[in-house]
Amino acid sequence: MAGQLNPNLLLIVPLAPLAGSMIAGLFGTKFFGNLIGRKTSHTVTILGVLISFILSLHTLSLVMDGATFNGNLYTWMTVVGLKLEVGFLVDSLTAMMMCVVTFVSLMVHIYTIGYMEEDEGYNRFFSYISLFTFAMLMLVMSNNFLQLFFGWEAVGLVSYLLIGFWYTKPTAIVANMKAFLVNRVGDFGFILGIGLLLAYAGSMDYAEVFAKKEQLATLTLPGTDWMLLTVACICLFIGAMGKSAQFPLHVWLPDSMEGPTPISALIHAATMVTAGIFMVARMSPLFELSDTALSFVLIIGSITALFMGFLGIIQNDIKRVVAYSTLSQLGYMTVALGASAYSVAVFHLMTHAFFKALLFLGAGSVIIGMHHDQDIRNMGGLRKYMPITWITSLLGSLALIGTPFFSGFYSKDSIIEAVHATTLFGSGFANFAVLAGVFVTAFYSFRMYFLVFHGEERFGKEHAHHDDHAHAKAAAHDDHAHGAHHADDDHGHDEHHGLAPGQKPHESPLVVTLPLILLAIPSVLIGFFAIQPMLHGDFFNGVITVNASHGAMAELKEHFHGAVAMAIHGLTMMPFWLALAGVVSAYYCYMINPRVPAWFYKHFHALHTLLENKYYMDKFNEVVIAGGARLLGGGLSRVGDKTLIDGLIVNGSAKVVAWSSRVIRVLQSGYIYHYAFVMILGMLGLLSYFVIFPLFAK
Repeated sequence: MAGQLNPNLLLIVPLAPLAGSMIAGLFGTKFFGNLIGRKTSHTVTILGVLISFILSLHTLSLVMDGATFNGNLYTWMTVVGLKLEVGFLVDSLTAMMMCVVTFVSLMVHIYTIGYMEEDEGYNRFFSYISLFTFAMLMLVMSNNFLQLFFGWEAVGLVSYLLIGFWYTKPTAIVANMKAFLVNRVGDFGFILGIGLLLAYAGSMDYAEVFAKKEQLATLTLPGTDWMLLTVACICLFIGAMGKSAQFPLHVWLPDSMEGPTPISALIHAATMVTAGIFMVARMSPLFELSDTALSFVLIIGSITALFMGFLGIIQNDIKRVVAYSTLSQLGYMTVALGASAYSVAVFHLMTHAFFKALLFLGAGSVIIGMHHDQDIRNMGGLRKYMPITWITSLLGSLALIGTPFFSGFYSKDSIIEAVHATTLFGSGFANFAVLAGVFVTAFYSFRMYFLVFHGEERFGKEHAHHDDHAHAKAAAHDDHAHGAHHADDDHGHDEHHGLAPGQKPHESPLVVTLPLILLAIPSVLIGFFAIQPMLHGDFFNGVITVNASHGAMAELKEHFHGAVAMAIHGLTMMPFWLALAGVVSAYYCYMINPRVPAWFYKHFHALHTLLENKYYMDKFNEVVIAGGARLLGGGLSRVGDKTLIDGLIVNGSAKVVAWSSRVIRVLQSGYIYHYAFVMILGMLGLLSYFVIFPLFAK
């Protein structure tokens, strides 16, 4: 059934979570006097997201039958002929994103009932995550740059509230500030890109801008020989570098772990970090006209995919291992964008959302079972105590490393093939990065898995760490102190973190494990069923544009013979053997011979220090970026404010007035003969100007 979607039903999709957020945030907090309790707050927010999810599924089914919608719902204002409007563009890309966002958000909402049950900010948290869902839906459903920017900033705003949710904790305050400042850099580039397109296309509507793409491709940036579209696309991508945490604007994402685990899952899996990937895919008609911009995207993604993966190897905080895996997988998505394989990037975005949400919520379940100890060196043997968390975490890890027949395999392997097929500048390095990243991902993922669920039971003891860090400096496993890590999820459960001597872990309640089970199903299956329509069918026809000169997708389609054949063939290919090597290496190093990591630590201490300090990017930002900003601010304060404004303009004008007053007081004596004398001087001046001077001029 082809046709146009009902805009009223579409409007309910973002408004339902907004309504739930308002009820919980206004009436469930001190704002209006705590008029409703916890049960009402989580009920209305979950109901709002559930309605949104059901309508999103309905929308997706209609879109697959050929229905679409592209129209404006409300005109905010008109400025010199430019219409600023609120409207929706709902096609296959939007409908898929709506389903992913609402499903993951629904799982996080249910999970939060158990995870945050003892936190005094319970109602406030539910309000925030519902508002987060509303902002992301407004972003993905937009049909113009104005609404896109609104959703873009709204997602950022709510993320800052959530990262700093425990606002009395110093590490949360720092993480919140870092996220805000880093994203300001990205958003500055983003708004410059939008401004360039508006200035030369004369519109903020996607369709109108895309219609003028050939004209825009002929223009250069004034005063330069730079292609206008190249500059605009790079500026837009800088915005994506901030939101989707690409090097060097990635530094905020690991520190977002300072917020509660449910929001870590929501930020990393389905909302904020996916915004940049979605935006570039939506802008494919523009990016396809600039090979320079695509190469820039390709190289940045390659750096992120490989070098952020290395950082995951040395992490001991369970949430931070998963966080660095997010950075690496976002790099894979970005590489696919640079290779003009936009549909593959979005496909990996979708599969990644499920298994990454699963891994984060699984980590949260482990944290609950371990009485809020997050250090993997204090775990071990949890498999027999937490069987549901164990099996779902294993499924998520297998999906993450790209095991054949799992969802992650189909999307990740397609990215590797697309990169291999592209000929753009930087493709050689990208090909190496994505292949090496397979081994690295498998190694750090299963290092965490083995240390948490297998081997010796290390809980209920003094912190006797047994991995590579133990033999030198047990506490220096990240930029924060060990104790700070253990406080990551301190939300009023108990002053003690970690199991007491003799105490055993316990499986999490059903409200926590049910989302794990429901997320595990698509983590395993959705890639198998979705690869053919999304990559090699007509799912994205008319939505994503790929020029004939960029042949990666054509080559992928040529070699695709079905999901089963692809998985069987994948068992013989290098990515599978690299992943297997990573798993085997992790097992040997941490289960059989833990002396190996200790040897590496001893002989490659400088490299470990480099990784531990995260390539000194935080130090660089602190000294160069923040230091430069402080220097500029100090200079403006001293020179601009104190010297120029206060000194010259304010105080200077006051001094001029005072001097003038003193002079005038002398002249204004009150004697008539003094005034007559001044009049005579004035007349002489006038005569000199009009009579004497002209004579000399001749």
